[in-house]
Amino acid sequence: MEEGLILVVEDDDVIGAGLVRALAASGYDVERVATGTSAIERSRTLPRIDLVLLDLGLPDVDGIEVCRTIRRDDSAVPIIVLTARREEIDVVLGLDAGAVDYITKPFRLAELLARVRAQLRRPAPDSTIRLTNSMSVGDVRIDVQARRVWVHDEEVMLRAKEFDLLAFLVANAGRVVTRERLMSEVWDEHWFGSTKTLDVHIAALRRRLGEDAGDTANEPSRIATLRSVGYRYELPVP
Repeated sequence: MEEGLILVVEDDDVIGAGLVRALAASGYDVERVATGTSAIERSRTLPRIDLVLLDLGLPDVDGIEVCRTIRRDDSAVPIIVLTARREEIDVVLGLDAGAVDYITKPFRLAELLARVRAQLRRPAPDSTIRLTNSMSVGDVRIDVQARRVWVHDEEVMLRAKEFDLLAFLVANAGRVVTRERLMSEVWDEHWFGSTKTLDVHIAALRRRLGEDAGDTANEPSRIATLRSVGYRYELPVP
């Protein structure tokens, strides 16, 4: 059985009850609240929360503000936002407020459970791998100091920006990284303009990692595309 306490913040009784049943069946301890005020109160009084599933469309407090408040109180707890809002700006605002991932309603339960497992597999903050150390996710291993990369124990040669991009994505494996943050962190903190160069580098990086098609149903890419939002380096399925 899995372990972990998950706080579900969802005002829709049908969706909320379904999430509680599915998470409990997977072995998680679950508590559900239906308002933003209750979510903030429980986040401050529960002795331990391992993950928050947060609906953005709450009846009393905007979900983005709830996300921002929980993140301000606890810099470590993963927050996955559930949203019926399909506008890119709402997703980006949620990520900027401190969410690590998002799922748009209606969603597949299997996908949501996979995202939950991915976040709970991430190292605790005090053991998170820094960019100054070696990193390994699945079959990809990176020596940041030596700027070397191996796939299946075979070294792969990357251009400078391809390496920087891969290292940053791997350091944030399992989390959505917005296009704007990637441009700022990998290219220039004062960057402003088109992100087309990012798409070109992602495509080249996938090829160098041995992915011909990528993001297909049969051979999913290590680097998932979140259309119009950003990218996520996928954690391996156990």
